[in-house]
Amino acid sequence: MKDYHINIFYSDADKGYVADIPDLRFCSAFGETQEEALREALIAKEAWLQAARESGKPIPRPSYHPAIYRVAS
Repeated sequence: MKDYHINIFYSDADKGYVADIPDLRFCSAFGETQEEALREALIAKEAWLQAARESGKPIPRPSYHPAIYRVAS
């Protein structure tokens, strides 16, 4: 089963980690550690999906594919 991609990055402005889910517009979370940001993003994802279901809004299929580069050795 394909799932939604989650980006996690450090924010100097927020002094912590941000996790966002590109396929789910405006779905993101914050944590003091990468693990906390991921945990919070998974909670946010479930809330986002539940809200979309309850309001009858379309739920996008997972489609985001990050660019992964191979460094030649």
